[in-house]
Amino acid sequence: MAQLMLLFFVLLAAIVTTPLAERIGLPQPVLMTVIGIVLALVPAVPNISLEPGLILPLVLPPLIYAAAQRSTARYFRANVRVILLLAVALVVVTTAVVAVAAHWIVPALPLGAAIALGAIISPPDPIAAAAVAGSVGLPRRLMGILETEGLFNDVTALVVYGLAVDAVVSGEFSTLQAVERLVLSAVLALVFGVGLGWLSGRVMSVLDDPTLQVALSLLVPFAAYSLAEGLHGSGVLAVLVCSLWINDRTVGADDVAYRLVGSAFWDVVELLISGMAFGLIGLELASVLAETGRHNWRSMLVDAGLVMAVVAGVRLLWLLPGAWVTYRWDRRRGVREEAAPIGWRESVVLWWSGMRGVASVALALAIPFTVKGGGTFPGRDEIVFIAFSVVLFTLLVQGMTLSWVVRKLHLSRDEDAEDAAERLLWYRVSKAGLRRLKALAESEDLPDELVERLRQRQTDRLARNRPDLYDEEQRRELKERVRRLRQFQQVEQEMLAAGREEMQVARMEPGADPELVDRVIRKLDIRSAPQ
Repeated sequence: MAQLMLLFFVLLAAIVTTPLAERIGLPQPVLMTVIGIVLALVPAVPNISLEPGLILPLVLPPLIYAAAQRSTARYFRANVRVILLLAVALVVVTTAVVAVAAHWIVPALPLGAAIALGAIISPPDPIAAAAVAGSVGLPRRLMGILETEGLFNDVTALVVYGLAVDAVVSGEFSTLQAVERLVLSAVLALVFGVGLGWLSGRVMSVLDDPTLQVALSLLVPFAAYSLAEGLHGSGVLAVLVCSLWINDRTVGADDVAYRLVGSAFWDVVELLISGMAFGLIGLELASVLAETGRHNWRSMLVDAGLVMAVVAGVRLLWLLPGAWVTYRWDRRRGVREEAAPIGWRESVVLWWSGMRGVASVALALAIPFTVKGGGTFPGRDEIVFIAFSVVLFTLLVQGMTLSWVVRKLHLSRDEDAEDAAERLLWYRVSKAGLRRLKALAESEDLPDELVERLRQRQTDRLARNRPDLYDEEQRRELKERVRRLRQFQQVEQEMLAAGREEMQVARMEPGADPELVDRVIRKLDIRSAPQ
């Protein structure tokens, strides 16, 4: 019961800290991690018992599924080079360099165990990076790089980690088997992701109810992850592929109710699970660091600091020349990938945004205690201590200073450019509406008054989004019509509000059918939503 109350408090903190983080200018994941550490230091708070094997299956699938819904398969195909350079090559290089450095820094750590340590701390966490970077107002293109890297790097790291741990436990290793396992893991994930995405789409079309469809979407990421992992595929990649398939091929333009319900639902899921994850990270950080650092903690702290420097140095030395090579290559070809750093300032921000989080904590805790034959896993305490120290440093130090780095490098989000891009999209919406109106007017017997009124409304929207296409007189007329339209909308909203108040009264009347009243209120709410 005490642990259940602690979990409830962490979830409550995830909700309360969201507006608090915005007010004090501190990223919410960082604030939740601090709260978790503080709770762990309070004697009255019970030690939370986490099963390492359950952390990744419970936390990663819904968060990756939700993040992938904000992207498209075409976006990933267009930026395959960024994925290969950051999510694959950089993870492998970081793992190798950290393994060599850790083996040198801690001579008692065998090379296999050092490789496992490298795989644990090599992938930046997609949840932490996106949440922290988004809160400091990074340009959308840089956010795209972090999200793209974060969604794919766990695939590489998990496979390398599994190979290293198996080699240490069994005492056997085969390079050929390692390559085969990596390829098989990716192929199986693609097959399961596409297959489950297609099947889910078919079931959703049969359900034909947004509530049931969204409920199914909650089960899909867990099913994709478990199925792929159970058959030695990559669960993370399977969830990603499944989410992209459903979003691109199943959800159509007319699935308005599903998007309304699903968007709100997944916002809540993302808020609670990510907040809980970082709160639990703080709780585990304090207890694990205290446990593993009880003996000779000063020496272990020095070792952890050296490994942190290696991790940070490898990422910086990879990004800076990588950005230069990418820029030169793109200039020669005359094209450029959508998500690619274009200068040293962006590379520095991407370097400092490489925070570790949930995956690193789960993998560190999942290190087995014994190996084949009954001996202890070599250097397990050192691995866990160093991994948690890296997570703590990146979340607190980098997370709390990222906004300062962004300001100093003058890389804040260009809101004017984003507004212009959004206006261009609304311009296209209005043009499409006029084309459809013209087709309907020609094919159906629509009253001229109705056609003219609708055409005028769309024309006004066009003028608001592209005022440069109209002269001064037309712009003045537009302003007057906009003023009248806003007055009309304000009065209409007051009328809708009165209708909702009346339905609230009707809901409390004897003999009223609450479900029927709620159906009417929902329709009023949809009509009242901002346009």
